[in-house]
Amino acid sequence: MKTGKLYLIPNTLGGETLQDIIPADVIKQTIGLRIFAVEELKSARRLLRKMDREFPIDECTFYALGKHAGVDDLPKILYALRNGNDVGILSEAGCAGIADPGAEVVAMAHQNDIPVEAMVGPSSILLALISSGFSGQNFTFHGYLPKERKDRVRRLKDMEGDSRRTGSTHIFMDTPFRNMHVLDDLLNELADPTLVCIASGLTLLERSVKTMSVKDWRENAYDLAKIPTLFLIGSYA
Repeated sequence: MKTGKLYLIPNTLGGETLQDIIPADVIKQTIGLRIFAVEELKSARRLLRKMDREFPIDECTFYALGKHAGVDDLPKILYALRNGNDVGILSEAGCAGIADPGAEVVAMAHQNDIPVEAMVGPSSILLALISSGFSGQNFTFHGYLPKERKDRVRRLKDMEGDSRRTGSTHIFMDTPFRNMHVLDDLLNELADPTLVCIASGLTLLERSVKTMSVKDWRENAYDLAKIPTLFLIGSYA
């Protein structure tokens, strides 16, 4: 029996706009699916209804990913794929599989010779990188920073030192309620000439991408407490 295909479905980065962010072909493919592996059920249902106001939510099967997943969710997803059913992975925001639990399903698919198709959509990491002016030839995405301040500061200083030595770009993020703690550490612990890019609210009306030295950021910092934000440390390419 021919297996199904695993589709990695992009979500928006926030806000209500959909058609200007998600390609029409991606929407068409997505609304044809009836089995989904989702990071957060509420946001998944919301996206599907934005794609099609008449989308038959009640006819669909949803499996949880990450901390919400049950012990038998992954085997059930694999069973569906092996029996010829296409399955879509839905992240809470942006592209599935980056800084979210979708990667474990993708790994399972590869281990079982099941085709995987990543669908085009917004990636806050790449949007921030290409807007920063920093090197796109050598960069690292670190995901979330440590919660403990001393560990977070040590990580930031390591990034600063590596960027100074190699010219590489370091990209990282945190939850919106810790953004200001990260910003305070950047401005208080890094050297004045170090270049920092702050990319906030990407694709939203209030979006902002600015690259400045730490010294200049001290005079131009703004409230990031409720805005999805990417931080970058680097040097001009």
